[in-house]
Amino acid sequence: MPISSSVSLDRRRFLAVSAGAALGASALSACAASVDNGSGSDGSGSGGGGGKTTLTVMSNDSELGSKEVIAYAAQTLGVKISLIAYDPTKLNAMLASKNPPALVRGYGALDTPYFAARGLMTDLDPYFAKSSVLKASDLDPVNDLWRFDGKKQGSGPRYGFTKDWSQDAMFWYRTDMFDAANLDHPSASKPLSYDEWLDLGKQLVKRRLGKVKVYGMNAGGGNIQMFQQMTASAGGSLFADDLASVDFSSPEALKALSWYLEYAKANIGPSPVNPNPDGWDWPTFQANRMAMASDGYWFGGSIGADAKLAKVTRFAPAPLLGGHRISPCFGATGYWMPKEAKNKDVAWKLFEWYMGGKPAKERAGGGWGIPALKSMRSMMPQATPFQKQAFAVQEQELPYLQVMSMTPYVQSTALDAVINKVLPGAVKSGTSAGKVADTLNKQMNAAISQGKELVG
Repeated sequence: MPISSSVSLDRRRFLAVSAGAALGASALSACAASVDNGSGSDGSGSGGGGGKTTLTVMSNDSELGSKEVIAYAAQTLGVKISLIAYDPTKLNAMLASKNPPALVRGYGALDTPYFAARGLMTDLDPYFAKSSVLKASDLDPVNDLWRFDGKKQGSGPRYGFTKDWSQDAMFWYRTDMFDAANLDHPSASKPLSYDEWLDLGKQLVKRRLGKVKVYGMNAGGGNIQMFQQMTASAGGSLFADDLASVDFSSPEALKALSWYLEYAKANIGPSPVNPNPDGWDWPTFQANRMAMASDGYWFGGSIGADAKLAKVTRFAPAPLLGGHRISPCFGATGYWMPKEAKNKDVAWKLFEWYMGGKPAKERAGGGWGIPALKSMRSMMPQATPFQKQAFAVQEQELPYLQVMSMTPYVQSTALDAVINKVLPGAVKSGTSAGKVADTLNKQMNAAISQGKELVG
């Protein structure tokens, strides 16, 4: 599923979770939490007074807030679900007050380093070790995005689990629009270069009276992860080895930034300079107003439900900026358990069923993402020509998944906010890529440095 465009984290909210309630300075050790005995009695985990136990979950009503989940919790687990809509500000406040939800919806790729470094996440390894449903040998490598060893992602304790996922730098394209422009279709196996991709976007865009009527492409919103992927493809690294700074001035990162500035200046697709009025790609793509959409496998869930659109839509590998083929996951949407949560054993039973039981099998067959258990991969839809093509391309892309560690010192939304603030003015004024890089370095590194001081 797509990563939500949550508002940027301002300084007050950052300090609330980083320093409030003595959560920060000693947290980098991220000590393993013991398995709770389920005797909690406050609002986050128990109804108290002998009544039915209540599990507070921060999610949405289509996942852990669905009627099916609520019924399962009541009938099988004997608990009541109290749903809180995901809200980063409310979550930070609940964490700081040590009264968090029992389970929290989040993004493994983005959330794990930040919350684990502050000692706010439960180490789930003891639960996984005992589970007959979520077996270690069956876990897809994408779940390593939920691991953090105190310094970087990919190893160490496992703090959450992915419900479904995609390699989010891949893209979908409209064969009818390519044919109308007399352009060859992208290869299903050989990635385009970013320059080739941009050239196609310029040829596919349609304008009327100076305004874009059909986007040639959407290359993404210019977020920090996109620049990480492009820089890594060029053979570099956007973050320093200790994740305590960024460097957009390195040759590889500057190449990525220059490419994106050219894309934004060309005005052939949504960007921070001219955002998509629809808010996301699907309404635009379905309305025949976008030729290529940079979205992962999950986007096929919508396309596959529209028979006419499915006939003219195909999936393609992630483009390359250099010689290193990398196709990361930008989200790894799933759930985690706060360290101060109550009734952890009961929450785990719900977690285990949702991630490995009937709901997980239904998600696997829906085409809305790749299942997080390898044993369920064969359940992905392959009945129609559209589904078969998408599945084949996705299978070929799997070996190029790679963990790109996010900094633990500041939330990614704060870094994205810098990009969204700097790029529009830079594009409109024609500022050189080198000067834009200097500005991004200065502002992002100031935020990272402040976060590092608070964590200790």
